[in-house]
Amino acid sequence: MKTTAAAAPKLRPAITFSALALALTLTACGAENADDDAAGAAETAGTAGASAEGTATDDSADSEAPEAPEENAAESEAAPEESEPADEEPEAEPAELPGGGQTLFPDRRFVAAYGSPGIPGLGVLGETEAEDTAERVKFYAEQYQKHSEEPVQPAFEIITSVATGEPGADGDYSNALDPEVIEPWVELAAEEDIYVVLDLQPGLSTFLDQAKLYEDLLAQPHVGLALDSEWRLREGQRHMQQIGSVTAEEINEVSDWLAQLTAEEELPQKMLMLHQFKHTMIQNREAVDTSHDELAIVLHADGHGTPDLKLGTYDTLQEGLSEDIWLGWKNFYDEDSPTFTSEQTYEVDPKPWFVSYQ
Repeated sequence: MKTTAAAAPKLRPAITFSALALALTLTACGAENADDDAAGAAETAGTAGASAEGTATDDSADSEAPEAPEENAAESEAAPEESEPADEEPEAEPAELPGGGQTLFPDRRFVAAYGSPGIPGLGVLGETEAEDTAERVKFYAEQYQKHSEEPVQPAFEIITSVATGEPGADGDYSNALDPEVIEPWVELAAEEDIYVVLDLQPGLSTFLDQAKLYEDLLAQPHVGLALDSEWRLREGQRHMQQIGSVTAEEINEVSDWLAQLTAEEELPQKMLMLHQFKHTMIQNREAVDTSHDELAIVLHADGHGTPDLKLGTYDTLQEGLSEDIWLGWKNFYDEDSPTFTSEQTYEVDPKPWFVSYQ
């Protein structure tokens, strides 16, 4: 028998108070790198290129051309000069997603490393530098590609605002990282054909207010957004004491803004991910607006534990879910027992479109 989401633990150990305290004291440079062995699983393939040189020859004759008859010369002088069209700049090609195209699904699936730069305790993405993490997610994609008919796209899911145990200078129990800390990861991802999702843990702030902090990054074609409702507090709540929640109204405010930004910047479709492992985390979920063609909404099931618990949460979250919402799945290295393999993950029904590793 499958268990339900209600059987999941009331409080998640994914972020400890020590990790929250570390997040509050982050410098712009980030923490020291974790052991490089975390990225050793990825093997890089060498690239080879060849160049060819060619020369051109001029076979024109040295003899002078015969003089034109006088009458033809006269006609030539009398002919009106045609004005040459002004030079026109060629139209810019529309921006595309990593891997090509304008729409996210069903043209591809995603597999991502989750975490925050310089904070190993929050996920595998924070264990190494950006270059090593890029190799890691490429390795993930290779493993998943063996079990997928669709192309599997490597991705970063970067926690850009980190839930904290103390209120901080803004009093919102959230440390919003400077965009300059995230920018090198976004730039590398563009070079390496990697999709990026910026994950928000806003505390007492709103998702929209924090999303606007990263507008310049979100204005790039390979960058999407995730709303982590577990870390959205109400007045009087504290992280690790209560599980946060978000209303459909607040989600719709974000989706309206993100869709408008996507349209104004003439960007390809953008991902909007909603994290959830309990129904109470998204209030009035049936009222979430899925009508924006500019966005692809993903419900990311964050359940952890035994296979029965994870599958029970996954099944329960699909109850009443709009057909316009795509499904995601998370594998935990520390909290799952055992961690699903790529083959086991893609045997989940329905097969998830976005998989992340924490």
